[in-house]
Amino acid sequence: MKSTSSLPRRSFLQTSLAVGTAGAVGLLTGSQNSVQAAESKAEPVIKPGSTVLFQGDSITDAGRKKDKENQDTPNMQPGFGSGYAWMTAAALLTGPKGDTLTTYNRGISGNKVFQLADRWQADCLDLKPDVLSILIGVNDIWHYLNGKYDGTVEKYETDYRALLARTKEALPKVKFVICEPFVLKTGAVDEKWFPMFDGFREASARLAQENNAIFVPFQSMFDEAVKYAPPSHWAGDGVHPSAHGASLMASAWLRAVQAG
Repeated sequence: MKSTSSLPRRSFLQTSLAVGTAGAVGLLTGSQNSVQAAESKAEPVIKPGSTVLFQGDSITDAGRKKDKENQDTPNMQPGFGSGYAWMTAAALLTGPKGDTLTTYNRGISGNKVFQLADRWQADCLDLKPDVLSILIGVNDIWHYLNGKYDGTVEKYETDYRALLARTKEALPKVKFVICEPFVLKTGAVDEKWFPMFDGFREASARLAQENNAIFVPFQSMFDEAVKYAPPSHWAGDGVHPSAHGASLMASAWLRAVQAG
């Protein structure tokens, strides 16, 4: 598992603004601008010609158009919506060799892990991604808290582990990017979410470790961000990021994947 630590406060905003372009360059070229890439001489995770798939719930969905034409057309904004997945894909597509990439978004609002599994053949395995990014978990607790779901942290972890194993069996060369579920204490999010929510975060980190996945620490990133602006600035209801929050997420994703 690869993780990125919290940034020093003085460099946080500057890095967030700059990382989109720099991250895309490093991902596609193994650029020597990346100290880590230069030191390890590791191949970039996303290579020219890669297929990159974003999966998850409403945070990934972000209002994307789901009709067949838009959904099946890669690399275009209508099929991506307006959230972090599109911002990340746009940075990749406009970077060096970006025109060789194929990117898709198949997030669906309201999904929990078992609902990903129900649609996994068509919405993941058939697309044959080289890099698979998954952000899932907030509905598994939110719907539990509002009485619409009887899931637990243990069920989340068990179902998620089975989904990853199924994916690796079908696509043995796939590289996972497991994104940490996150919330901010504002709007719908209050003290009753805790400490249960921390269990979902910990489960996602364990699964990333088990699967040699890249781990994107979104909660740590937002914990740093609220030092500069209130939680409502980044996510009005505590769950769904604003454009500002989505931009930070794209930066964190690029940074984590660039580190490999």
